[in-house]
Amino acid sequence: MQIKDLSTRNGATNKLIINIRDDAELNQMVYMNYKIYLITMDKSDQFWSFMNNGAREMASMLGVTCVWDGPLTRDVNKQIEIFNNAVAAGADAIMLAASDPIKISSSVEDAKSKGVKIIYVDAPAFEQAIVTLATDNYAAGKIAGENMFYELDDAGLTSGSIGVIGVTPENRTTVNRDLGFRDYFNMFSKYQILDTIYTNGDPELAKQATKKYIRDNPNLVGIFSTNEGTTLGMGNALKENNTNIIGIGFDITETIQEMIRNNIIKAVLVQSPFTMGYLGMAEAIAALRGLDTGSQFINTGVTVVNRYTPV
Repeated sequence: MQIKDLSTRNGATNKLIINIRDDAELNQMVYMNYKIYLITMDKSDQFWSFMNNGAREMASMLGVTCVWDGPLTRDVNKQIEIFNNAVAAGADAIMLAASDPIKISSSVEDAKSKGVKIIYVDAPAFEQAIVTLATDNYAAGKIAGENMFYELDDAGLTSGSIGVIGVTPENRTTVNRDLGFRDYFNMFSKYQILDTIYTNGDPELAKQATKKYIRDNPNLVGIFSTNEGTTLGMGNALKENNTNIIGIGFDITETIQEMIRNNIIKAVLVQSPFTMGYLGMAEAIAALRGLDTGSQFINTGVTVVNRYTPV
């Protein structure tokens, strides 16, 4: 299910798009044919495909070239290599979702020194960019915790342990979701949040992590998965084990949606990757044109999808 949400809580972005459309030199901009890269953490999760769709729609409307690239599967060093190659190939701007915010920052700094405009989408590096379009992941983690608590309460599970499946310790987006989730449960002493198991976002590793939580914790009542791959893996493990453990995830695919309908996963938090790509491309073009790009952070929001959500 692709959720195409162009809403934003930052009015500057809507004004920015209008300014681009109304720019008297729009035709000149079209003929300049800027080359803008979207470099994601991988090309396997549907999340990135949705982001690419948004970027391409804006690029097509304004007549610029959009190139989507990234490792086939999550690989920090490969992403840095792809980023550096894009700079060498003459990228005018790069929209980047950083796998490792520390390791890639020197490459980002070098690209900026060469005049490349940097826009972060979903996951920023530490080097400053023009703007970051992303979910407020800490707040989203708290929302996930709230939904976990409601589901546990509804099931009569008033105590027990809860597992968290992460991506990597360096992935700031999922780590912040983890922190928000844990902070929400600080007020409930009867629940124990277990150590996070990191799986690189791989569904099979997440499946094995879920089984490990179940095997090692007889009082396990819930698991929170922090991205698309971990949610798929968790759901597959819960389905195979035919368990009543409460699963709360992040991001959505048709398979995850089916798991929600079948009550295997209770709820997921859905981001707006299309919006990140669409508005990220607008911000990149605005930066290249010397227009006002507004706030340095644009919260693209989340929506809770559960079995009661119309689809």
